[in-house]
Amino acid sequence: MEELTDEELLLRYRGATNAAVGDSLISQLFQRHHTRVAAWCYRLTGNIDAAEDLAQEIFLKAFQRLDSFRGESRFTTWLYTIARNHCMDQLRLRASDPQQMSDEMPDQLADLRTEAISSALERRESEQLVRDLMRKSLDETEAKVMTLHYVHELPLDSVTRLLGLTNPSGAKAHIVNARRKLARAVAQWRERTAPGRGGSNA
Repeated sequence: MEELTDEELLLRYRGATNAAVGDSLISQLFQRHHTRVAAWCYRLTGNIDAAEDLAQEIFLKAFQRLDSFRGESRFTTWLYTIARNHCMDQLRLRASDPQQMSDEMPDQLADLRTEAISSALERRESEQLVRDLMRKSLDETEAKVMTLHYVHELPLDSVTRLLGLTNPSGAKAHIVNARRKLARAVAQWRERTAPGRGGSNA
């Protein structure tokens, strides 16, 4: 038996006269995309439980809005637009709380993709140090841009739209400024903590 397309399943769901049949059809439709949506949510959150919660919220929202799907695009395009918007809304909430965002930074942000930090700091100590340096060195927008780009792996153009940045270079300019500030802060930290600084090395 040939597998029905998403659009065909949705058409049958809308035409179902038996509630149980309708529920089965819509469940089959959503199950097709559950893994991919949950995986996308996990990439944004880094937390399995949070990703699953987000996925459930997305499918509930999609179910509530099924009547708005007019077939002008593929069902997957419509569904993933809902998923993207819902996840972006969640990231906006996080972005509005710099303290929460900085507390979430994992160790992959510690090297900031520069050899200077990764070679200067021990992996175990670098995470907390980077948090401290970001709080002291970066302004609020720079901290948000760095976290969204490096932690949540959002492309710079998405970060620009998410934060409503209106400067000509968007998020890229803030990344450049933030990296420069952090490099300077790390250099100063290294100078302060260098062994034998101010004394004899003999």
